[in-house]
Amino acid sequence: MQFRIIPALAFLAMSSMPLQAKDLNGIGVSVGSLGNPYYVALSKGAEDAAKEINPNVRTTTLGFELDLNKQFEQIDNFIAAGVDLIVITPGDPVAIEPAVARAQAAGIKVLAVDTGVANADIIVTTDNVKAGAIACQFIVDQLQGKGDVVIQNGPQNSAVIDRVKGCKEVFSANSGINVLADNQDGKSSREGGMAVMLSDLTRFPNIDGVFACCDPQALGSDLAAKQLGRGGIIITSVDGAPDIVEALKSDTLVQASASQDPYGMAQLAVKLGYDLINGKVPESKLTLVEPKLVTRENVNDYAGWTGR
Repeated sequence: MQFRIIPALAFLAMSSMPLQAKDLNGIGVSVGSLGNPYYVALSKGAEDAAKEINPNVRTTTLGFELDLNKQFEQIDNFIAAGVDLIVITPGDPVAIEPAVARAQAAGIKVLAVDTGVANADIIVTTDNVKAGAIACQFIVDQLQGKGDVVIQNGPQNSAVIDRVKGCKEVFSANSGINVLADNQDGKSSREGGMAVMLSDLTRFPNIDGVFACCDPQALGSDLAAKQLGRGGIIITSVDGAPDIVEALKSDTLVQASASQDPYGMAQLAVKLGYDLINGKVPESKLTLVEPKLVTRENVNDYAGWTGR
């Protein structure tokens, strides 16, 4: 599959459709949880893009709370409501395919954001391989190419797999880096990251660096290190979440995070989807958005998840 990589700030350069274009009357959004700031920002991006196209568009935004059956039901309800576009962050990128196919059979374009779905019409996600790579290159640079490190894994979706892949490629290219562990699942949560970190700190007398596959796990890892009185560990991750911004500005072991742009990714997906219903087919259905490394040095210049 061919794809393109674009900077996040390029979203605003996209041109609008001509006046005679088909109207966008309804859009449904199904995301992991509306209690998660990441999904709130993503939902807001989709809604704002839809309203930019048609101020009177009907938007329905729902969280499936990591219950795949609930996401199936939401998609079926969107189909029944006759929406033009459906934006999803898939609970399971393979299991969701039949529901995507049902929507497409009803003439609805399905846009997968954050995690890809093979049969989606449009996929917009972070270049997660690069995100993992730049976060782990930061560790290598800080350690001057020598030290004992841990790769803290997570749920095996495409985003986590790609982040770990990028990290491993960087560590493998530096012979002085010794990877102590790379297969423990931090469950994309603060509690999970803390549990894995407590285990690793107990197993290994020396850890110089930790790459956590997402920000909540990084924050949990920092708490674990403090609980056991361990310092001098460089922790990096991926997301650029509001909590990690505060961590970078305070006394923590977290040193960097490769940022995502959920707001911008959803905006782009809706604009590409609108192009699609008007017969404008993109060069590729997959767009990878370039991550940026947020560190203690540049965090004050970081616009955050809702930055335009």
